[in-house]
Amino acid sequence: MKHTLACLALAAVCACSAHYATGCTSMIVSAEASLDGRPILWKHRDTSASNNFLYRVDGKGRYGYVALFNGSDRLSLEEAWQGMNDAGFAIMNTVAYNLPANDEDFADREGYVMAKALQQCRTVDDFEALLQSLPKPMGVRTCFGVLDAEGNGAYFETDDYTWTRFDLEDAPGGVLIRTNYAYSGEPDAGLGYIRHRNVEDILAAQIESGSITPASLTEGLSRSFYHALKGYDEAECSERWAVDQDFIPRYSSTASIAIEGIGEGEEPSAMTMWANLGYPPCSHVVAVTLDSIPEEALPTSPRGAYSQLGLEASTLKEEVFPVKKGNGQRYIDLDAVRRISDEQYKISLEEYARRRR
Repeated sequence: MKHTLACLALAAVCACSAHYATGCTSMIVSAEASLDGRPILWKHRDTSASNNFLYRVDGKGRYGYVALFNGSDRLSLEEAWQGMNDAGFAIMNTVAYNLPANDEDFADREGYVMAKALQQCRTVDDFEALLQSLPKPMGVRTCFGVLDAEGNGAYFETDDYTWTRFDLEDAPGGVLIRTNYAYSGEPDAGLGYIRHRNVEDILAAQIESGSITPASLTEGLSRSFYHALKGYDEAECSERWAVDQDFIPRYSSTASIAIEGIGEGEEPSAMTMWANLGYPPCSHVVAVTLDSIPEEALPTSPRGAYSQLGLEASTLKEEVFPVKKGNGQRYIDLDAVRRISDEQYKISLEEYARRRR
């Protein structure tokens, strides 16, 4: 169904000042809620770090691991932003703006905590023990999402001194969703309430039937311009322009990664990270394992440390956000989105099919 009048009205919509704040969207899916009986840890990442790369880290802790790093990291590898380790443990985070703020002199430490967790943790309980052991204040204000080889998952809504744990086994429908507010934080504060509803609406049928796949997340969510308040996908609109506001993919989006855990009787080596690096509608997934990272997801050089996937997506993104003057970057060229995303979607489906043969 076309919504031409609603689309025309979009030109009058003004994006709010918090539009470019970090706006990640995430989900933990239980084995029972997934089609293949494997749990999934997914994060659609928004950040000012415009390019990411994947890298395997050995020798810095108890476990080796594969993780997402900022392109500006230049291989210091001290801050991990999502990853999985040799014990079958995986972690990611979303900032929670309704938790107590950090001291400005000691903040944004989430990446350091996640790198340490990947080095040390085997289970969800291990991660809670790590939080207990860290010096306080921790310099974090976030929802940490974790998954282990036994299929246990949880969010830890964590500030400088305390945390609240939400276990996957207690979640209705076998799924947990977090955007940029904590359930345990200040009510009605924070960000991402509409994005949270977007996830619920888009995946409602799959949650009910227990048929979620990694592609449901990297392709179904991260390419969708559905808006829960309007009740339809803007990319299905006949108009050319849309305001970049409250969609899951945003101008600041730089990756969509679904880590597929292991099924019953499998070893941690069977884990797969389905990684889309760059602005997700302009990129495609590659399959990553604990001992194999495709070349296009690795850093291009120790000095540049940018992934080829991210660089290619950045070039295509220029077509999606072509207006540079004034508030131009707040406007999406839906004609470009439809063409580019469809092309990249086909490549993703081929990768999913190739790996599942």
